[in-house]
Amino acid sequence: MYNVDLPPDPKEVAAIEARRNREKERQSRFFNVRTRVMGVDVEALNNQVEERKLQEATERSKEAAYGTNQVQYDLVVQMLEKEQAERTRRLAKKFRNFREQRQQLKNRREFDFWDSNRLWREFPAYVGDSVPYYGPVSLQCFSGEDLERAACLRMQQEQFQYSLERQLQEQQQARVDENCADMLSEQLRLAVDMRATQLAKLEESCRIAMMAARANANKAQAAKLAERQRREHQHQQEAKLVEVQNQITSDLLTENPQVAQNPVAPHRILPYCRKGMTPEQRATIRKAQETQRHEKEAQRQAEQTLDAKWESQAINLAQATMELEEQERELCAEFRRGLGSFNQQLAKEQKAQQNYLNSIIYTNQPTAQYHLQFNTNSR
Repeated sequence: MYNVDLPPDPKEVAAIEARRNREKERQSRFFNVRTRVMGVDVEALNNQVEERKLQEATERSKEAAYGTNQVQYDLVVQMLEKEQAERTRRLAKKFRNFREQRQQLKNRREFDFWDSNRLWREFPAYVGDSVPYYGPVSLQCFSGEDLERAACLRMQQEQFQYSLERQLQEQQQARVDENCADMLSEQLRLAVDMRATQLAKLEESCRIAMMAARANANKAQAAKLAERQRREHQHQQEAKLVEVQNQITSDLLTENPQVAQNPVAPHRILPYCRKGMTPEQRATIRKAQETQRHEKEAQRQAEQTLDAKWESQAINLAQATMELEEQERELCAEFRRGLGSFNQQLAKEQKAQQNYLNSIIYTNQPTAQYHLQFNTNSR
């Protein structure tokens, strides 16, 4: 009707366990002699404050070192950006000067498609027979005529010489520019290497400073930890001495059983002050034990008597079983004897019948006429 094997509720079990843990914590806090005597651990709080201050100072030193490194890196980046901007400005100035000096409009060799009046400027109106660029269509200069061949040759030579000189100048200027670029790249590489060396030195110095600061902080912390451990050991020794003094002067080590009596309920005792039982209590317990021993002896004798009865009954049953088995064996033996005699009589009768058949019935031999008649009947 009622199911008593239900599993416990997990929530209820967890709540009971939490209450038990809180009670244990409360007891450990209440029964701690040092906390009960001294109150709040001011030394531990001061140590925590010191550790917090030391940690904040270490963090501030790390942040200052990182800030110094960041400022140095920013200065290096600014110097590199200035060098890059100066190099770009010098190259742009050289390009502008080269274009102004070497790439003028009058010296270019390509045809300007956007200058629509160039042909008019190159081929003006007729001014005389000495003009060499008039063709046969103008009816000014005919085929075979070359009035100023020497001037044309001289102009061609001058133009060829001018072109050759300009190519030489361009090649020289290209080599100079290449040498200048190589020199600038070499200077830039040297500057970068020097800056990297300086940064490495600064980083190494900062790392050494940070290691020294960390070592000093660790030494200070180790010294504070040793001092704190010494003070804790001293406090523990003092607390132990106080505890020993309290134990000596209190009723805890006495053998007075009256200490364990509860002042509110005299019939109850205080477990943490109990010093054992009184002689009257021991006598009462001994008397109860003796009574239980007599009861146990009487119960044991009754059980022995009952066991003897059961044993005798089992012996009688075993004897009856043996008699029944003996009767069964005798009946089986008698049945086997009767069956053997019956089998012998049956064997004698079968043997007599077989002798009769062999001596009387099966003595005549069949003739040829018998076989002929048998074959005819079979057809």
